[in-house]
Amino acid sequence: MSFEAIMVVSAILFCIGLYGSLARRNVLAVLMSIELMFNAVNVTLVAMAKYLAPAALQDDISSVLTGQVFAVFIITVAAAEIALGLGIVFAMYRTNESVDLSDATALRN
Repeated sequence: MSFEAIMVVSAILFCIGLYGSLARRNVLAVLMSIELMFNAVNVTLVAMAKYLAPAALQDDISSVLTGQVFAVFIITVAAAEIALGLGIVFAMYRTNESVDLSDATALRN
């Protein structure tokens, strides 16, 4: 695949995730949409590391792996975000017996 095709796929994934996070009222669907946006960013970073870093290969070998390293960091942050998000979802379900975002204001007390 060409660099432009990968960027288009990544942009489409990000837009689908953005629409899902803004249009959905279910907390689990919003969390999945945020994960989709994280994955779109990962695809972009790895594609940039694959196609743009070989030009810098003559200068420094560590510049080739920067996209993959950032992708691993994003995956780590996403795992922590899901763990925290699921804890909030369980707390919402215990108090409201619903995972609707409009019921999230009841957790303030």
